[in-house]
Amino acid sequence: MRAKAAGMHSKDCVKVAVRVRPFNKRERDAGSRCIVSMVTSSITIQDPRESQSRRSFCFDYAYWSHSGFTRDRGGLYVPEEPGGRYSDQDSVFQDLGEGVLENALQGYNATLLAYGQTGSGKSYSMVGYGPNKGLVPKLCDRLFQAIRENQDTRQCQVFFSMLEIYNEQVVDLLSRGSRTPGGLRVREEQQRGFYVEGLRTVPCDSAPQVEQLMEQGTRTRTTAATHMNANSSRSHMLIILQLKQIFSKESITKQSNINLVDLAGSERQRSSGSEADRLKEGTAINLSLTTLGNVISSLADVAVGKKVVHIPYRDSVLTKLLQSALGGNSRTVMIATLSPADICYEESLSTLRYAERAKRIQNRAVVNESPTERLVKELKAENARLLQRLSRLGQEGRRANDETKELRQLLTHNELQIRAIQTLWEQHLQEALKDWEQQYANITQERRMMQMHPYILNINEDTQLSGVVKLFIQEGEWDIGLCDSTPRYISIKGLGIQERHAVFRNEQRRVTLTPLAGSKVIVNGNSVSQTTELQHLDRLILGSNCTYLFIGFPSERGGDDWSRYDYDYFQSELAAAEGIHLGESSAGSSQTDPSLLAVFYDFIKLMPMVAEANQMSQELNKDVEFKLEIKNLALSDSKGHDLKKEIVIIVTAVGRKQVWMWSKTKFVNRKFLMEDAYQLHQAEKSRDNIAEGLSTAVLPRDKDPFWDPVEPLLLGSAHLWLQSLAFRIPLEEQLEVLGSEGTEEAILQAQLVPCTSTGLAQGEDDILIDPSELLGRRLDFQLVLEQCCGLRWIREARDRGVQIGFRLFDCSHPFYSPAVWHNVNPLLDHRVHFASLHTSQRLLDYLQSSAVVLELWGLQEGCTDLVSSLEGVRMTAEGIFIIEEAGPANPAPVDCSVRAQQDMEELKSVNSSLRKENHILREQLNAARNGGEGVRGRSVRPSCDAEFARSLKVFYHSMTSVRGQLQRLRRHRPSEDSDLLGFRLFVDEQSRLLRDFSEQLEQSVSTLKQDVAAIVRRKRERSGIWS
Repeated sequence: MRAKAAGMHSKDCVKVAVRVRPFNKRERDAGSRCIVSMVTSSITIQDPRESQSRRSFCFDYAYWSHSGFTRDRGGLYVPEEPGGRYSDQDSVFQDLGEGVLENALQGYNATLLAYGQTGSGKSYSMVGYGPNKGLVPKLCDRLFQAIRENQDTRQCQVFFSMLEIYNEQVVDLLSRGSRTPGGLRVREEQQRGFYVEGLRTVPCDSAPQVEQLMEQGTRTRTTAATHMNANSSRSHMLIILQLKQIFSKESITKQSNINLVDLAGSERQRSSGSEADRLKEGTAINLSLTTLGNVISSLADVAVGKKVVHIPYRDSVLTKLLQSALGGNSRTVMIATLSPADICYEESLSTLRYAERAKRIQNRAVVNESPTERLVKELKAENARLLQRLSRLGQEGRRANDETKELRQLLTHNELQIRAIQTLWEQHLQEALKDWEQQYANITQERRMMQMHPYILNINEDTQLSGVVKLFIQEGEWDIGLCDSTPRYISIKGLGIQERHAVFRNEQRRVTLTPLAGSKVIVNGNSVSQTTELQHLDRLILGSNCTYLFIGFPSERGGDDWSRYDYDYFQSELAAAEGIHLGESSAGSSQTDPSLLAVFYDFIKLMPMVAEANQMSQELNKDVEFKLEIKNLALSDSKGHDLKKEIVIIVTAVGRKQVWMWSKTKFVNRKFLMEDAYQLHQAEKSRDNIAEGLSTAVLPRDKDPFWDPVEPLLLGSAHLWLQSLAFRIPLEEQLEVLGSEGTEEAILQAQLVPCTSTGLAQGEDDILIDPSELLGRRLDFQLVLEQCCGLRWIREARDRGVQIGFRLFDCSHPFYSPAVWHNVNPLLDHRVHFASLHTSQRLLDYLQSSAVVLELWGLQEGCTDLVSSLEGVRMTAEGIFIIEEAGPANPAPVDCSVRAQQDMEELKSVNSSLRKENHILREQLNAARNGGEGVRGRSVRPSCDAEFARSLKVFYHSMTSVRGQLQRLRRHRPSEDSDLLGFRLFVDEQSRLLRDFSEQLEQSVSTLKQDVAAIVRRKRERSGIWS
């Protein structure tokens, strides 16, 4: 295959490299495990949930940057040992950057794509931090070095452009003027292909100038992201370097474009696949990455010989601009970055699959050269012919308006091309240098201010955008907010920022911050409403999510490294204030469940999004509140095992008292649509086309991202353990229905009643001592739901209702009780009769080790009741539900704890001795001729067995109480904000609960032993009398 590819000079496969980054702070704190391994250019990833499940991929280049490095005195990350496996920035550039540069100097278009989830190291590889320069700055350094080395043979001209694609809109990051509404237009020309109309291109003659332009573009990107409430991780950034090489002797011009693309975070592509949103997913924000994936898949199919009718380049702005890079006239390299942490398994696997498809794409790159002087002559000659035709049309007096208009357009176009070719390079460069000098003067002024005054520094989710905006707090009193009409103001924009949001005071070398009425201000994770003195490196959050780091006076700074106060630090601090301590929760365990860690990661990542959604709802007058919740945090399955935890968002329409539960995926999709609606509202508001407060009418309800049709809501569950049925002992319980986070939703009164086939309750004489007596026999019982008490769901709004749902044994569909409405303490009176026609060991094991999980469902006005599905359910003619007809051929082994097995063996031993004694009694009674004694003898066994059955019944009731005490112990947690005294009180309370639990358990077992001993003693006494 390689030999064939080498001979096909017109085809170049996309080169793909994969880079594995080190753990970040959050992953280290959580005790994450590395699940990625690398051998030469092969990468293997292991599923953290199944150690035997591994996937391997092979790429052109593979870089191990996870471990084996150290930091030298200059701050560079280098291998710990010479020749070590660690890949630093230089080694990545030598493989990838040098190739891109070489292709550009030869006259080929070259493209470098960076792909991966947010935080996977894309920006570090592309741009780098501090002395660890990435591909882009190193490429610029080497480009201008090559220009200087070849200046005797050619004249080189470099033009720099920088743009961002967000929500299918193109933003020029170097534009001097205001932002164009709707973004710049993408047009198509036969020669140039797709291009951005009006995009500013700046001539450059040095790497520092390019670096300065990148800093200017980053500043524009940061400001725009804050003002438009746009997240940079959902935007694509393109840097375009146009290299023009003029060879005077040969009269040849080579022109190549170097496209450096930092793609949006790939985790936005992941979908749970478990639900479909009524509103279309893959909005404009997701469209570019979705279309890019479709283009790559189509091109990969073409490469392996499949017939592909259409490649959807035109479906998004990004793929239009990358058409030449993907399957066109370009030599392309993709670097895919990933985290090796177990909690990022799904995103990392998705990235590897994406990269594997991309490496199959074949491009057809050609050298872009043209004869310069001949082109100018041809254009002038064509202009002369056009002028003659226009003159003849005028002399003949024809009214050929259309033809005249077309000719004038062609003439104007040709004149522009001639002017562009003939304009001196020095003139372009002088104009750019004036801008560069102005920018340099501004930077110098900013640095001078930094050495004189305290200031606040912006912190962004994208590390490249952090530290870009500096707002200085000079002496005196300064208002901060949207208002810029006062002489002493600091203007900021963002969600939740008021006209006058807060006041900074810089007096006597002390800086204080005073929030104004109605404004949201958070300092170091805690909300403040009073004047607060700021300390160096304090963390500020203004409004919904405008994050800043306070930098104190120069004398306070010392050699502090503020880089550790990144966006994650701010969000973790907020989460800690809400009781989520990710690092501490896993510190005591080296085997932390990665799925649980992923849930806490999601919680922290979604917190700012929920805050923004709440603020947008408030500004758009939607009257909808969003709240994060960890689903199944305190719930378990029928075996008592913890259920899988996941993040859900509780959505409440406050006025209408309607509630929804959205998955993470659905909320993220809706958040995108909310941003669209909010930006539309802001644009209309700025044009004064609508009055304040009327924005809710912009979207019809069926397209409103803040609204959904109401549906039943799972409020919580309770466990009714089935063990008593194995002994045919009736059970009556008052069950605590717990919500996802352990809150009490209601008290449910339920019964398990062993009965006959006609539904009559069985008595004490029918209680079994050995459950194995049920094997092969029929078992009938009724599940009775009597009443719900103290329903919190209905106490909050009387127009609501509830239903109880449950599954039993192998029933594939749940059963539901009839709906009851408008009552806090409704009478359910719901009875269901079940029967096993042939009780198997598997059913017996199920009864002894499982519970029926009773789910409490909340109903809302307008939603449909839940209905029991009888599909696949077997019933008798009397309406009895059959849960088992015949036992399995190979019964499953009993799954019991050691202590339960010991108790069972002891009970079996007692049962065996009682049976032997009963056998002796029967023989003695048969030998006796006295009828009265026979009657008396026949009454002995039932009375003794009944006594034993009653003892067992008391024991199981007491064990139910013990189990409830154990559940209270498990749920007992200290308060997150407890001080030393609080912890002492918690320890005292915990000791009391443990003592009560121990006493109850000991008393239950002791009572059973005493009862059994008394029964055995009485039987022996009677046996001695009758003998």
